[in-house]
Amino acid sequence: MLYHMSTKKLKQIENQIQKIKDELWKIGEMRPGSLTLQYKVPKEKKGPYYQLSYTHKMRSRTQYVRAEFVDETHQQIEVYKRFKKLIEKWIDLAIEHSQIKMKQVKRIKDEKNSRSRK
Repeated sequence: MLYHMSTKKLKQIENQIQKIKDELWKIGEMRPGSLTLQYKVPKEKKGPYYQLSYTHKMRSRTQYVRAEFVDETHQQIEVYKRFKKLIEKWIDLAIEHSQIKMKQVKRIKDEKNSRSRK
């Protein structure tokens, strides 16, 4: 009975992982970071410009973004956030899947050992 429940749970996890893979396959352009509106003269709010800040390969970077690319850059950042959430969920599910499989194998070995002792 426990084996069947575990197998059912494994299938559910595998289906969830497949859905994540399907979503990842559809992901478009992305980039990490945060986009902020800055001013050349902050106290007077003069000379507005957009700045993209991000960390990649353990290096902090900053780039200026032209006004005509702000919407596209913002969308790419949102896609990246979605990507990160999907990957995190996949990892959580993969860990759970692995733990259930290990418990199943241990349970089967324990059952075989208890039968052989009889």
